[in-house]
Amino acid sequence: MWLLLFIASLILAANAKGWSKILGMKWAMKYPAGWRLPLKSHITNGMEWLVEEASFGLFTFKEFTRGIAYLLELPLDFSTAIFSTGFYSGLGNEAVQVLPPISWIAVIIIVFAIGHFARAMKLTPAKMSLAIFAMLCFLYLAVFGQWESSMITLSSIVIAVPMGVIGGVLIGTCGYRWPKFEKAISPLLDLMQTMPIFAYLVPILFLFGFGPVAAMIATVIYAMPPMVRITIMALKNVPSEIVDFGYMAGCTRRQLMWKVLVPSAAPGLMVGVNQVIMLSLNMVIIASMIGAGGLGYDVLTSLRRLDIGGGLEAGVAIVVLAIALDRLSQAFAEQNDMALVHHHAQKPFLKRHQWSLISGVAILFFGIGGYVIDAFQMYPESWEVTTASFWEASVKYLNVNFYDQFEALKTALLTTFMIPVKRFLLGLPWPWVCAMLALIGWQLGGWRLSLLCAVLSLFIVVTGQWQKAMITVYLCSISVVIAGLIGVPLGILAAEKPTANRIIQGAIDTLQTLPSFVYLIPVVMLFRVGDFAAMIAVVLYALAPAVRYTIHGLRQIDPSLIEAGIVSGCTKRQLLWKVKLPIAVPEILLGMNQTVMLAISMLVITALVGTRDLGQEVYIALTKADTGRGLIAGLSIAFIAIIADRLINAGAKKLRQHHH
Repeated sequence: MWLLLFIASLILAANAKGWSKILGMKWAMKYPAGWRLPLKSHITNGMEWLVEEASFGLFTFKEFTRGIAYLLELPLDFSTAIFSTGFYSGLGNEAVQVLPPISWIAVIIIVFAIGHFARAMKLTPAKMSLAIFAMLCFLYLAVFGQWESSMITLSSIVIAVPMGVIGGVLIGTCGYRWPKFEKAISPLLDLMQTMPIFAYLVPILFLFGFGPVAAMIATVIYAMPPMVRITIMALKNVPSEIVDFGYMAGCTRRQLMWKVLVPSAAPGLMVGVNQVIMLSLNMVIIASMIGAGGLGYDVLTSLRRLDIGGGLEAGVAIVVLAIALDRLSQAFAEQNDMALVHHHAQKPFLKRHQWSLISGVAILFFGIGGYVIDAFQMYPESWEVTTASFWEASVKYLNVNFYDQFEALKTALLTTFMIPVKRFLLGLPWPWVCAMLALIGWQLGGWRLSLLCAVLSLFIVVTGQWQKAMITVYLCSISVVIAGLIGVPLGILAAEKPTANRIIQGAIDTLQTLPSFVYLIPVVMLFRVGDFAAMIAVVLYALAPAVRYTIHGLRQIDPSLIEAGIVSGCTKRQLLWKVKLPIAVPEILLGMNQTVMLAISMLVITALVGTRDLGQEVYIALTKADTGRGLIAGLSIAFIAIIADRLINAGAKKLRQHHH
């Protein structure tokens, strides 16, 4: 049946305009402007009214939001002063520095102390390794001239992460307590995780103004949903015996939650903290568009100037900072041995707080010493190392010596694959596509999934986003197919060969920690702007899940099934193709689902290199401060992601049931 529907779609797309003219159904190819719902203008007008006219009596809505921004600015300014600017007395040109920021040497010592404390509960010889690793990461930032920008970024992270964690834990505990509340917020969390951050940068700008505070609020909103989900899951996973013990001890509901459940779920919650840190660092470049400085601003300005060296150095600095914070937060998440914690608490005061005292002494010593020796306060510029010229020379060499080969590859893929797929999708009438999505939903998940697919796809149609949505689907589908063709074989190779696994996992780890914007710089330098450059960047960014889930799918197969295949006389190739891969298909599908999600999120960023899809629509809305335009385009992208997610998950579930 599916083959027949695909053939029918090909025939329809080949001469759709002719059929629509014969049947008098031109509206099926291009949804009439007069039929569109004017949601864009309603949202824009509503936002303007909210900001300009809405009032609570004693104060306006704008004053209310600006008041919140002012309150949030206080801790952010304090954090920035500690790490970056220092404390000043006076205003404007008359301002005098009262206290300098923490010395770079003191920060490195503090990071070493945190690393040591995070592993202090581990009774292993390697417990110092994390402290040394974290110290070297921060030393790298100083040596490669990224210290000042890194500290601006860190000062924002230090405030945004606790806000995201506290907000996520509070909402998550409410979701755990009241199942109806969890059910109500679940679609909202789906929407927040699939809607591109660009889409709600515009309303944030309207409400909180341009600057670091607005950027921090955007970061918190972006990073909070995983914390909510992980909190609910961690609380549900607390053993029932612990809950029963809490009731037997006479705990009230509040005491049970905060003195029993939350401490018991702490290791799981720390995984959420880790996710908040990673997502916050992933936001630093986007946040720089609305006033955040630091490493994100450096990457963004390098991209605008096509400065590959500067952009990669700043991008690598974000990665180094992310890896250091990731390892530290993971180490805290592993501190779940209460006996060791109790043993540590029994030590004398000086022994327990030795690193806190060392950190305090370092802050004072190098802070005072910085007035005498400048190198104590700031890492000297003359000691800095740069690799910018190396990266620029490398790209120049590739452009000079391999330009024809790059162009040949680009032309071949465009003419034989990308353009035909684009014409096919743009040639399909929207009623046919909506009907196909509803039918697929019905086959895979029943009437609920069918209705969801129909409603979400019709929303895209009636808001006038269909053409751009099809271009988004075209770029996403091509990128996902290529990522799958590369990622699945790499995953198979890694699962079968331990040596290959180490190399492939290392490469994937590197790709996954690079900020999304960093991919654009070398891709644009080698392939210029356009759909092909966007596709290459998306493939690189979205490749990791296809590899990881393939490895996981092949490794979680029951060994008895593999032994049965061997006993049946299967060769290694037959064992792979007829036993392992069919069983691993549901896991591989889930990996492709994650690849789709990453591809869609990256497509919004590739709008900077000349694509003409919904991502470009969102980016234009941001530059024009058009709230309605940005939110409608953002919702359309989110709905494409939700449709793909639900259909692929339903397909994977059906396959898993079939195998069982």
